[in-house]
Amino acid sequence: MLAFLVVVASPPAAEALTCGNVVGYLSQCVNYAQGKGPLTSACCNGVRSLNSAASTTVDRQTACNCVKKTATGISGINPSLVAGIPGKCHVNVPYPISASTDCTKVK
Repeated sequence: MLAFLVVVASPPAAEALTCGNVVGYLSQCVNYAQGKGPLTSACCNGVRSLNSAASTTVDRQTACNCVKKTATGISGINPSLVAGIPGKCHVNVPYPISASTDCTKVK
């Protein structure tokens, strides 16, 4: 997937994170996740921004579900590349990025 990870503007704090926000944050990571390009600073910036925007349990569960759903809809996504993005970007995501992650348990 994880169609993921980039948009620089954070959604207003009063609004809940949406799947559209998540896709925007992570969009610059798709080529890397497909093995078609390097991990870019734009991707890492998106991952950082998403991690900051997902400040509540509901937001983190939304992000988790969206990444899983979006990843299955994009052909050629390499799950191991996707799982490694947060670490390579030096971002501590509080749950594993995996199709097997139970998003209802994300806090």
